[in-house]
Amino acid sequence: MTVESTAARTPRRSAGNKAGTTGTKRTTSTTKKAAGAGKGAEPALVQLLTPEGKRVKNAEFDQYVADVTAEDLRGLYRDMVLTRRFDAEATALQRQGELGLWASLLGQEAAQIGSGRALRDDDYVFPTYREHGVAWCRGVDPTNLLGMFRGVNNGGWDPNGNNFHLYTIVIGSQTLHATGYAMGITKDGADSAVIAYFGDGASSQGDVAEAFTFSAVYNAPVVFFCQNNQWAISEPTEKQSRVPLYQRAQGYGFPGVRVDGNDVLANLAVTKWALERARAGEGPTLVEAFTYRMGAHTTSDDPTRYRTDDERLAWEAKDPILRLRRHLEASGHADEGFFAELETESEALGKRVREAVRAMPDPDHFAIFENVYADGHALVDEERAQFAAYQASFADEDGGK
Repeated sequence: MTVESTAARTPRRSAGNKAGTTGTKRTTSTTKKAAGAGKGAEPALVQLLTPEGKRVKNAEFDQYVADVTAEDLRGLYRDMVLTRRFDAEATALQRQGELGLWASLLGQEAAQIGSGRALRDDDYVFPTYREHGVAWCRGVDPTNLLGMFRGVNNGGWDPNGNNFHLYTIVIGSQTLHATGYAMGITKDGADSAVIAYFGDGASSQGDVAEAFTFSAVYNAPVVFFCQNNQWAISEPTEKQSRVPLYQRAQGYGFPGVRVDGNDVLANLAVTKWALERARAGEGPTLVEAFTYRMGAHTTSDDPTRYRTDDERLAWEAKDPILRLRRHLEASGHADEGFFAELETESEALGKRVREAVRAMPDPDHFAIFENVYADGHALVDEERAQFAAYQASFADEDGGK
């Protein structure tokens, strides 16, 4: 499916970016200071909300969330809760045999919702296969994400409808797609930006290195958003890099910053800053959201084989949803009525997802032979005939039924 240029689109602002993007200049030295701005965090990272829900000041990034209201905070909390509910339902559906596979985002809600709400509608997103929260922010119906995992389609949504590309299974290749697209919108004269999501495992791929090179040389307006959940399936980050991942940007000549990936407010601020740099013609940025995958890599994985319960429990104490709830309660921005209504909405979403998945029609068994070659092929025709005979054999065994 061809991705259209956004040059002719009218810029629109998302709820998380009401102040607009004026393109404040930032220097590499400023970025280096920001990367170590976190308080009480190890390793150093940008943090605006502590795990206890306390708001901490940050001289570099407070300005990017200065316009966030109590209503906005409740909206971010709602986004994370509903995204987690959808994710849990999808995991359950896979266990019940309704999906072939599922890649959970459990624990990574703040990184996805914070960055997703920093985007303008005319920005373009290139996800991998775990960005369910970003898809939510872009207005993609959650049920559309499940068709591919059920095997009934190749994606289920029009990328141009929400400026959200189809999920990418090939690890790291979307960073090159994002870079090329960003180079294209620059030539079109658009002021929009591009964001590419990938994980710590993908950071070791050659495609990512090539994307860094091209984006730096051509000053492409792209934000590389790495969700470092510390485990590339069973491979820990320290087996992939001798330095923190955000520092890799230095070798390519553009800024890198590490943010507390479980702090939705910090992710919102840092992503806004990086997007403003891109729109102002200052080129790419690498954002490393330091977070944790609380669940399995996918439903085919058993994380107990390679990591400890103590590690998981330590990170559950930093839960991004619990962190924001503590802040909302302590600041008086939300009451029990709000949380009760959200619970009701969450259950309704779960029910809708279950019903939608089970109502999905089976795909045409012969669709796999379509679009293999532009003009057809004798071997494909032969394979189609063999498959038709194979399918007919089941009807013969059932007495023609």
